[in-house]
Amino acid sequence: SFVLCQRCMRTVCSECRTPAAVGVICPECMAQQQAAQTPAQKKAERRWGARSRPLTVVASGRPRVTLAIVAVTGLVYIIGLIPGVGGLVSNLLAFNSYFVLPQAGLFQPWRLITVALVHDGFFHVGLNMLALWFIGRSLEPMLGRARFLALYLLGALGGSVAVALLAPGVWTVGASGAIFALFGALLVIGRQIGADIRVIGILIAINFAWPFVLAAINAIGSGDFIGSLSAVGISWQAHLGGLVTGALIGLIYGKTRAASRRRLQICSLVGLGVVLLALLAIPVVTF
Repeated sequence: SFVLCQRCMRTVCSECRTPAAVGVICPECMAQQQAAQTPAQKKAERRWGARSRPLTVVASGRPRVTLAIVAVTGLVYIIGLIPGVGGLVSNLLAFNSYFVLPQAGLFQPWRLITVALVHDGFFHVGLNMLALWFIGRSLEPMLGRARFLALYLLGALGGSVAVALLAPGVWTVGASGAIFALFGALLVIGRQIGADIRVIGILIAINFAWPFVLAAINAIGSGDFIGSLSAVGISWQAHLGGLVTGALIGLIYGKTRAASRRRLQICSLVGLGVVLLALLAIPVVTF
């Protein structure tokens, strides 16, 4: 096995492992963890396990959707390096709120999602795909492929909508909105199953606060914090939109985990997507 237990770091096969909020746990560590559970954690475990099919779906140990997203994003980046093609790819896929304003004369709504495929440089795409891999290999087996893909796409949509509302007319690229959606869902789901979410919360806080820290450092000399924040080139709006969207999806998954609520889960996800698209009416009206 190429999977390590997140507690003891020993290898564990796909038949014996138990998915956790982050990574997997071997049978020995699971027994120790259950013995040390607090009453609140035991209550949460009973609530999640009673009268319903568990949320965990371990049909395959390989996170196929995660790998597919990494492969497609990497392919788009490589195509973008071809002279004479790179600029065309970026111009076709990058997001700007003007492209979702019918009165602007060029309506291209696919950019709300395709923005997650375009990145500004090797480190940008590398860090995003590395984060996707670390989160996806744990979260995808827990949710299942369809739920994970829906989370990623709606997270990208939520990030773009936030950019359209909070930074109209600004060009954005990258999968940060979708990545932060994974963070948000993992935070909510981990809280509902009684897992220790402090590390996840700290990671989210550090990543979200990073552009503001850079802007504050740059503003020491100039005194212009807003201008320094814009010059940083990190879209905190997409981070915020993805994080909120992911948290809402995590809440939906938690409340509709039973097999009998599958239809309610699908309708809730569709409803969330409709609400996000409806929010785009605000810049349309105020343009």
